[in-house]
Amino acid sequence: MQQPIESQEIPPGCPAHGNVRMYGPSFGADPESHYEQLRHFGPSAPVDIAPGVQAELVTSYDAALYVLQNPATFVRDSRRWNALNEGRVPADSPALPMLAYRPNALLSDGAAHARLRRAVTDSLATVNEHQLIRQTQQSANYLISQFSTDIRGQAELMAEYAQPLPLLVFSELFGCPPDIGDRVIAGISGLFEGKPGSDEVLGGALTELIALKRRRPTSDLTTRLMEHPAQLTDEEVLHQLVTLLSGGTAPVAAAIGTSSALYLGEDWQIGLPVEDAVSQTLWNYAPIANYAAHYPTHDVELGDRLVRANDPVLISFAAANTDPKLTEHREQLSAKAHLAFGAGPHACPAKDPAFMMTVTAVETLLNQLHDVEMRVPFKSLTWAPSMWSRSLVTLPIRFTPKGVPQPAEAAGSNAGRPLQQQTASPSPSNAGPSSRTNAGAAPQPKGGLFSRFLAWTRGE
Repeated sequence: MQQPIESQEIPPGCPAHGNVRMYGPSFGADPESHYEQLRHFGPSAPVDIAPGVQAELVTSYDAALYVLQNPATFVRDSRRWNALNEGRVPADSPALPMLAYRPNALLSDGAAHARLRRAVTDSLATVNEHQLIRQTQQSANYLISQFSTDIRGQAELMAEYAQPLPLLVFSELFGCPPDIGDRVIAGISGLFEGKPGSDEVLGGALTELIALKRRRPTSDLTTRLMEHPAQLTDEEVLHQLVTLLSGGTAPVAAAIGTSSALYLGEDWQIGLPVEDAVSQTLWNYAPIANYAAHYPTHDVELGDRLVRANDPVLISFAAANTDPKLTEHREQLSAKAHLAFGAGPHACPAKDPAFMMTVTAVETLLNQLHDVEMRVPFKSLTWAPSMWSRSLVTLPIRFTPKGVPQPAEAAGSNAGRPLQQQTASPSPSNAGPSSRTNAGAAPQPKGGLFSRFLAWTRGE
């Protein structure tokens, strides 16, 4: 591959003589124009995913399906990676945490993949749908209770709602006691934020959780993984839990934020259900934008481009979903034909729970804050400058604070929006003290996010 150039230097309609940089503020500010320029190469294009780290990026919907559905030719084990084995990947490269091998179902092939994936899918299948909805609603109600009484009537929905919500749900699903749940949340959050030592915090917390479940098994996802007939080792259980956390928290948080913003946005058609906003998010703002590294077992051709064996081929789920060749067929496609959850043998095993969590989170927000609206237009929102994900940086909202009388004429710009069906079971949504209420309010319980949440559920 040739030396990288900035994507703006690519002549329209003409393949560039170099790699397109998929990192930095230029890409983060306008990924769509980068995908448009990459399409001039054909179904795939040469890119730099980090300084000094090169890959082939698939931007075509059909080519993406071809790669994802052909595990005999395109394998996932990154120990095959040519550049890594030849010492050409910087040791401190930000691409390594995303692509380095781990013994999990996502990065395994053949019999090893089948064994690990079966353990994950069977364990996830035991999660009761109604239980998951109740857990999501309870977590949502708790988080809303922490900002809904703020006399300013304002909140930042990504940091205060979308991001912590799936962390609370997964900590419950894993059967974490309060102190371990706090450390699990701190560890996985730190990893996404790039905080040093977060990997050790997360690994230590999950190791302690697994040891606890060995001594006292309960009815939770961790115990089900450990008791599965596949007989996973403790290390394998740990890596499956990390995969579920990383693949199920940040992407769901991104989907909650974007779906909320779309529904509250200036272009949303009144009367359309929340499910439509979530589907539009998955099609047009795929939370996992570019990922799923594959390594060809032999030299392969993608369009007019030759890809060497064991050179990484990544899938641009974002570009594939917005492939112009799909435009005339989008209305005829199933609402679930998008690739936001992948496809083939490595497709997300929790796509239905993820969709359900997202819909429930948005509906609960609308039910609890009837006149909620965004403080800025949708088109003015800022996106995180990452090639890996598509997530809003902030989502500022306004609403009438709970406990403050609302005049009939102060219905806000959401007047006329149908109230989502109230499905939440009774919960002490106002029992816990808000972190931003008057100075005379009761003090917050000690501990981290999960400890405070559990104390709130007990009315403490």
